[in-house]
Amino acid sequence: NHKKVVNPADKKEAADYLVKQKQCSVSKACTIVQLPRSNYDYEHKVKDDTEIETALGTLTNKHPVIGFWKCYHRVRKAGNGCNHKRLRRVYRKMNLNIRRKAKYRLPERVKHKPGVATGINQSWSIDFMSDTLKDGRSFRLFNVIDDFNRESLAIEADTSLPSLRVQRVLERLLNERGKPANIRCDNGPEFIARSLQQWCTGHRITLQYIQPGKPMQNAYIERKNGSIRRELLNVYLFSSLNEVRVMAQEWRNDYNHYRPHKALRYRTPMEYRKICEQINQKRVNIFGVALSTPASGNPPNIAALPVVDNAVEQQTTFQQKTLLLN
Repeated sequence: NHKKVVNPADKKEAADYLVKQKQCSVSKACTIVQLPRSNYDYEHKVKDDTEIETALGTLTNKHPVIGFWKCYHRVRKAGNGCNHKRLRRVYRKMNLNIRRKAKYRLPERVKHKPGVATGINQSWSIDFMSDTLKDGRSFRLFNVIDDFNRESLAIEADTSLPSLRVQRVLERLLNERGKPANIRCDNGPEFIARSLQQWCTGHRITLQYIQPGKPMQNAYIERKNGSIRRELLNVYLFSSLNEVRVMAQEWRNDYNHYRPHKALRYRTPMEYRKICEQINQKRVNIFGVALSTPASGNPPNIAALPVVDNAVEQQTTFQQKTLLLN
């Protein structure tokens, strides 16, 4: 069983064997095994990294969250002249590598066009806002809006609004005005929580997540957030959460009953809802069918409106308006 001599250590071992067993000189033995004489005379020195290990141990015990390069520059400034390659070898030998937190990967979101709702409770939009009190404490606002008539359904204020709190607010709204068919939201941790998804599944409500980084896909609630920011949060300095809640409810009442909306032809959300209910009632009396149905009847998901012939559409609309006015 002959071993092939390849590396210098094996060649040095073979040269030692020839010198001891065959009684030949060292030079002759090195020539036979093709080993330079300097390699034969070289004595391996055990690496002493005690000083570096002590410095790294002291440093990481005091600053446990700093990484390699911070350690390297601190050790160098302390007077140790080791290079980064030696320090990295000792750093890894001591298992000081910081485990980086893996980024949470969201499932791929399908783009849902914010179609035009044709009745109340067909589609709601929800979102969060943040601001600070006068003393620097942070608070959050949870906003809910009906996409049909832009009615503000809730503004919940508190320092913390977890997923269970979101469910309680939605449960209260369901008891007051019925359930929606769809709820549109972003990918915040409160909205992607398993508990909220199970709650919506139990109530047969579809959660429509927008694509990450595309707030324009949730345009209705973003428009409302902008109004709250300009007309409420940026205007007043709040001293307490109770003051935030009182002012938010006053603003919500004004928003729903007195503030005209350009998208609703300068009507308030409640006026627009009342007009649509009257038209629906007339349509039921004349045609026997309503223009839209509430979500409690489990309507289909809101989708983009189909493209139709403008001339036919205008003629049909004119005939319907004539019948309704008569």
